[in-house]
Amino acid sequence: MHEMSICESILGVLRDQAHQQKFDKVKRVCVEIGPLSGVEIEALRFGFDVVMRGSIAEEAVLDIIETPAKAWCFSCGKDIVIIERYDPCPDCGSHQLQVTGGEELRIKELEVN
Repeated sequence: MHEMSICESILGVLRDQAHQQKFDKVKRVCVEIGPLSGVEIEALRFGFDVVMRGSIAEEAVLDIIETPAKAWCFSCGKDIVIIERYDPCPDCGSHQLQVTGGEELRIKELEVN
């Protein structure tokens, strides 16, 4: 379950930012996750609660923004939304797509004290 290591990385970022920006408590962590990132959202929620225990983010709320997966079609030249990486273009049926979004996994914002 790599979601636990993702949560440990998030905690590392929180600790670094707390040191740099002089805060001592995290109230909310907002994370953007794309469907092509390979992250299981429910596993991330579980891991977040476990990893944050006893830390500056012990009582923090995890907000997740799910971003859409997007691609550009080489055949018809359109920007499209896809569900999975190897989906065909919904307009022309081509599989010649360049993924342009949906692989995100980033901390978007923090609410701190």
